[in-house]
Amino acid sequence: MKNGKALSWMLFVLLALIWGSSFVLMKKSAEQLSGWQIGAVRILSASLIFLPAAVFHVRQLPRTKIPLVLLTGFFGNLAPAFLFGIAIQRNGEESSLAGILNSLTPLFVIVIGILFFRANVQRKKLAGVLVGFIGLFILSASKGPLTLNGIGFTLLILLATVFYGLNVNIVGTYLKGLNPVKMSTVSIGFLCLPTTLILWLNPVSLHTPGMRTSIAAAVTLGIMGSAVATVLFYTLIKKAGGLFASLVTYAVPVVAIGWGLLYHEAIGLVQIGCLGIILSGVWLANE
Repeated sequence: MKNGKALSWMLFVLLALIWGSSFVLMKKSAEQLSGWQIGAVRILSASLIFLPAAVFHVRQLPRTKIPLVLLTGFFGNLAPAFLFGIAIQRNGEESSLAGILNSLTPLFVIVIGILFFRANVQRKKLAGVLVGFIGLFILSASKGPLTLNGIGFTLLILLATVFYGLNVNIVGTYLKGLNPVKMSTVSIGFLCLPTTLILWLNPVSLHTPGMRTSIAAAVTLGIMGSAVATVLFYTLIKKAGGLFASLVTYAVPVVAIGWGLLYHEAIGLVQIGCLGIILSGVWLANE
């Protein structure tokens, strides 16, 4: 049991490191790419990595589960990649607000679970989610005044978190017994079809160094933030449950502070205290 919990926490930390760096890569991609190009390059890169295995693994999955597995590719990767890409490309300065909105994922896991999946959520878990959200809100607010410029930006990020919450419930309720590696390769591998079409309609050029750098950032985002992270995330759902897995969004600001230190940003006691609140919420929800 202890080894199982230790592995869950290791996956949790690794996911936080990967996803916590995703905003940096998206901002770098947005320097030269449109939101549609960011999403297409990101998911196409991930799908090409998984496609050979997906062709093999799809025959090993129960036929009745394949439509749901493909649906998780849409809700868990395809749609959010474009929503985040378009939002960051339009207004990349709203990082604090984006972090707060992204942290709504665990709340949507609970709300969608109750409304559509007949989930029973203990008060302690709900309290943990709320404590974590409060800590994250204070952390984001401490970095400067929050702005609400652009309702479109807000709605795009909000819709992405709804899709994440729905995806966690689908995986945790209907696909929990499936091998996470096989499920990940199939759900992402066959996304090469729609992303190739979108990229054909929104072509990219390799003629300038800046464009090549942005494309490289989007490719890295796809391989690590989508392909590798999806395998880790589905493994975490299988081992620790959907709610605990979704709480990884609370650890993302820890990585953001690490990036801030790397770039010599001022990190005060308020930020450190907020990390304690966030981790307390994660612990409480996992009890």
